[in-house]
Amino acid sequence: MAPTAKSGSKDAPTNPRGIPYAPFVDRVEDYVTDRCEVESTINSFKEMISKYQFMEVNTQRRAAGLKDKIPDIQKTLETVRFLKTRKPDFEPIETTFELNDTLYAKAMVPPTEEVYLWLGANVMLAYPIPEAEELLKSKLSTAKQSLANCEEDMEFLREQITTLEVAFARVYNWDVAQRRKERAEAGDSIENKKKATPNG
Repeated sequence: MAPTAKSGSKDAPTNPRGIPYAPFVDRVEDYVTDRCEVESTINSFKEMISKYQFMEVNTQRRAAGLKDKIPDIQKTLETVRFLKTRKPDFEPIETTFELNDTLYAKAMVPPTEEVYLWLGANVMLAYPIPEAEELLKSKLSTAKQSLANCEEDMEFLREQITTLEVAFARVYNWDVAQRRKERAEAGDSIENKKKATPNG
């Protein structure tokens, strides 16, 4: 089970990427000592749920971006490896390359010792083929690890949201039970007063 810690604690336990564990409410009395604290506790749980949901949406977006990026990196790495196998005395090869999503051009590619890679932010650099291969392997490995972390975080966030929803329900149900108990006690005291008062 997840470690327990009061919300807002400085040394609250977290997952490896720093996302804090949600407080597990085993005994409502540990969080709420009086009915007047119920509303603030429930609001605190609602706020935490919305924060976890926000993190979940951002993590899903990041994972979707990585799922798009990984095949591109793999394709580029395969191309670099193919160019690496071509010797200087080989004939140029005719190929088509993508200019846009729907626009392709034909080109003759002679054997080469360097390739140009997009690094992002409209930056392209020339790399010797062995360096390009190492860079792409590193980027692919990093992207796959990031995707695995995103998937792990999404599962973790779902668990924390569920934990908080259960905590919310427990505090709410405790409040309802306390109200009933107070009503019952108030009803008993009224009945006792009626019995004690002589009919006049």
